[in-house]
Amino acid sequence: MSYEKVEQAKITIIGTKQTVKAIYTGIVTEVIVAQDAEERIIVPALEAAKLHDILVTYVDSKKKLGEACGIQVSAAVVAITG
Repeated sequence: MSYEKVEQAKITIIGTKQTVKAIYTGIVTEVIVAQDAEERIIVPALEAAKLHDILVTYVDSKKKLGEACGIQVSAAVVAITG
């Protein structure tokens, strides 16, 4: 379900640092996190999302998440903007 949401989103932000920046600017409606990503990588995005009361959805694979974004590398964190 969430992979399809990422594929259909008009604007996605890929990566933890970019996601955190976007959360603080107020443009993020949902954060998608790969469960197989290292905790140290995803924690900053999870903390920012919690602080700003943004929905966090988990998917099983960072490889599949990267593919859903249309990139050829894996993605641990993706933000959907509204």
